Amino acid sequence: MNTANFPWLTTIILFPIAASLLIPLIPDKDGKTVRWYSLIVGLIDFALIVYAFYTGYDFSNPDLQLVESYPWVPQLDLNWSVGADGLSMPLIILTGFITTLAILAAWPVTFKPKLFYFLILAMYGGQIAVFAVQDMLLFFLVWELELVPIYFLLSIWGGKRRQYAATKFILYTAGGSLFILLSALTMGFYGDTVTFDMRSLALKDFALNFQLALYAGFLIAYAVKLPIIPLHTWLPDAHGEATAPVHMLLAGILLKMGGYALIRMNAQMLPDAHAYFAPVLVVLGVVNIIYAALTSFAQRNLKRKIAYSSISHMGFVTIGIASFTDLGLSGAVLQMVSHGLIGASLFFLVGATYDRTHTLMLDEMGGVGKSMKKIFAMFTACSMASLALPGMSGFVAELMVFVGFATSDAYNPTFKVIVVFLMAVGVILTPIYLLSMLREIFYGKENEELASHQALIDAEPREVFIIACLLVPIIGIGFYPKLLTQMYDSTTVQLTARLRDSVPTLAQQTEAPKVSLSAPEIAN
Repeated sequence: MNTANFPWLTTIILFPIAASLLIPLIPDKDGKTVRWYSLIVGLIDFALIVYAFYTGYDFSNPDLQLVESYPWVPQLDLNWSVGADGLSMPLIILTGFITTLAILAAWPVTFKPKLFYFLILAMYGGQIAVFAVQDMLLFFLVWELELVPIYFLLSIWGGKRRQYAATKFILYTAGGSLFILLSALTMGFYGDTVTFDMRSLALKDFALNFQLALYAGFLIAYAVKLPIIPLHTWLPDAHGEATAPVHMLLAGILLKMGGYALIRMNAQMLPDAHAYFAPVLVVLGVVNIIYAALTSFAQRNLKRKIAYSSISHMGFVTIGIASFTDLGLSGAVLQMVSHGLIGASLFFLVGATYDRTHTLMLDEMGGVGKSMKKIFAMFTACSMASLALPGMSGFVAELMVFVGFATSDAYNPTFKVIVVFLMAVGVILTPIYLLSMLREIFYGKENEELASHQALIDAEPREVFIIACLLVPIIGIGFYPKLLTQMYDSTTVQLTARLRDSVPTLAQQTEAPKVSLSAPEIAN
């Protein structure tokens, strides 16, 4: 087989979707067969992802690779066009890794197991497609289709308020998607040629005001998914009602779609508008970090506390995207991957703790570390990663964003000092609420009712294996970040150079110091 010409990305996207369609044909009464089938499908697809990038991807090439394009609906100029570069490749690998572990995490599911695993596998292919497609209309379609499995996974297998959480999720995300469709159609029909190919759209000479309008539309859509305050309220509700495997998909992959699209559409395709909106992204990122961290303090529900922690950490992504430095943008991509691993691990452990204690309220816990020593150790390790302990991936990612923004020439010194100070405050708040969370769950006086509960047992081998699989890359990246950064550095350096080149052009067109840009400094 000629691996260079093999349709790797199409196979990786369609294989789990096609496999999901066979699930109704599997004779299975108790769900044991279908869960093994789903795990094997997940492992095969993840192996295909690793093999495709190992054999057919050149890390030093910043352009799209593994490109495929097939006419789909010629009348609408809609093509099946896929490809991967340094922005999408790490997230495709992350998707395969997290989804496969989520399938293993779903082992205890006994209610409608065929439907559950069908939705998981269908979502597997849809999420990879979001990171791989290179046609704007196709991007909108896979973005929308990916929402359907999450809706049903929340509304059928969620908690007591699952219908409310699922409805809120679909209204927020589908409402934001309308801005993607409107912006995509407007871009496609702009000018003398009609095209929805992302590479062709990036070369169109959009007027500045037109770019600003498009940027605002995309920003609203991706702010919902990232999420950016104040469009974040669906996330705590969704996490509050989801099961452990759905938690892993939400925190590990779904939020990264917003960050990826913000870089791909807003920064890469609309660089002139990005220079105007960058200070807005910085301010929104700071608000995310501080507001979500303070809100996490007040949460007595364990799931909602971790959910607000996720919102806080994603604030570093928006600041890194707006930094105009190689280091800052590289840190933003690293933060997405790092948080995907850390968030998935924490939410899985929250689910494991709930399965034993049957409560999410911190006031009802206490002293369970005596009975669940393995879970205590794993929860502590993953919390250390979340609070950016040196030697773990979260520390490297946040440090890169810190230094990248602090050394940026795109902002005046006063603005940078204020932002860096507030980012530091957010970093200080994180260990306070995470360590207090650990204390309330595992230390203190033991809850007699929980201690006497027969289900209060320690972690089983399957759970230890899942956390071990997540901690290995978390620690590996923490000690040797080049394991990951070498995969995308060529792409982020090229993108940063283009963004920096756009700033002098804007400075010549406007006298708008409100954006805090110092164009001559960047030009030099």
